[in-house]
Amino acid sequence: MIVKPAPGLKVRHPDTKQFLPPEGLTVPDGDIFWTRVANDGDVEIVEEGEATDQSMQSAPKDQPALPAPVDEEDDKQ
Repeated sequence: MIVKPAPGLKVRHPDTKQFLPPEGLTVPDGDIFWTRVANDGDVEIVEEGEATDQSMQSAPKDQPALPAPVDEEDDKQ
C-alpha cells in the first residue's frame, strides 16, 4: 500500500526518522503502524491505481541501505 502525509502535515517514518515525501511511500500491505496512523488521520492510504510508478519510492534516497547478513562461513575467509 502507499501512504502519503495528510494535507498540511509532516509525518516521519518510524525506522528512518525521515519525513514521508509528499508523493507518498510504499509500505507493506496491512502494516499495523501505518494502518493506525491512517486511522488517526495523519496519513492517507493511496490506492495503487491512483499513483504513478515514477512518483513513488520505496525508501528515502538519502537513507543508506542496511548491510547484508553475515554468513559465518564467509567470515572465516
